[in-house]
Amino acid sequence: MAAAALPLFCGAVASRKTPLTQFSSSSVLFSSLSSGVAVRKRRSCRVSIGRFRAELAVFRNLDADDFRHPLDKQNTVLLRAIPGLNELGKALLGTVSEQIMLLENIGTSVLVSENQLAELHKLMVEAAAVLNIEPPDLYIRQSPVPNAYTLAVSGKKPFVVVHTSLVELLTRKELQAVLAHELGHLKCDHGVWLTFANLLTLGAYTIPGIGGFIAQNLEEQLFRWLRAAELTCDRAALLVAQNPKVVVSVLMKLAGGSPSLADQLNVDAFLDQARSYEKASSSPIGWYIRNAQTRQLSHPLPVLRAREIDEWSRSQEYHTLLQRATPMNSTVKA
Repeated sequence: MAAAALPLFCGAVASRKTPLTQFSSSSVLFSSLSSGVAVRKRRSCRVSIGRFRAELAVFRNLDADDFRHPLDKQNTVLLRAIPGLNELGKALLGTVSEQIMLLENIGTSVLVSENQLAELHKLMVEAAAVLNIEPPDLYIRQSPVPNAYTLAVSGKKPFVVVHTSLVELLTRKELQAVLAHELGHLKCDHGVWLTFANLLTLGAYTIPGIGGFIAQNLEEQLFRWLRAAELTCDRAALLVAQNPKVVVSVLMKLAGGSPSLADQLNVDAFLDQARSYEKASSSPIGWYIRNAQTRQLSHPLPVLRAREIDEWSRSQEYHTLLQRATPMNSTVKA
């Protein structure tokens, strides 16, 4: 698989005027981040591992299509139907690009293990066990921009990168939901198409003559697919959190939270806000404005993601999956 930045559980988005390698205000791939960032820490936001759940349920035979969002399925088919897309991607991406992304990320981050940030390591191992997937490596990277993304490089073990500001913003339950979202990208084999979304369009613009035409025509389809893929991975987050309010809380905090405000935020009020947005955008004019607002975004609006995950948590499909789950052993080995 080519190198893929499978980005951002959070609500930051990129417009078509922003390079697709940048899903927030700082590049997740190529810029060096200062290590002198001070982030306020509030112990009131913390939840210990032992208070997560009475018993974590795992899905031993879980398949990606068991939770894949219908829009993800539909838009993946449309992408695969584009003639020559795979060949074009291979022409634009190569060993050098992969090595740049790999070395830039692992050279500026801390590798999590049983002996390094063991609590976070356990979160990853548990989440991977729930989703029936091999756990990737996990790196923590200093950055003031709340972000999480995954890299899958040819011949290398995939790894997830989480920014320190995201760790500070979220409880441990919520952080595990973020890790599960990133695992969802790997579980669903999003890597190939996310490679295109992150690098193909940016690279296509550099091709003389036809490059701009190629990029312009691909961008809208890639962004449409990206938004659908994020909805799928929010479902993966719910399968691990097994509580929709945990996932909605992440989206709420990333829409307008901070460590100092975290204990004052209200999930139910944010869901009411999401329903208000849905109602306001249901008129013909509202529908037009909503589509104009979202068509240039790489991620769905946080309120739309919150509504989607709340509705799926009430669905028969989700509850049927829960009935297939079995209790996890009290000890999970890495």
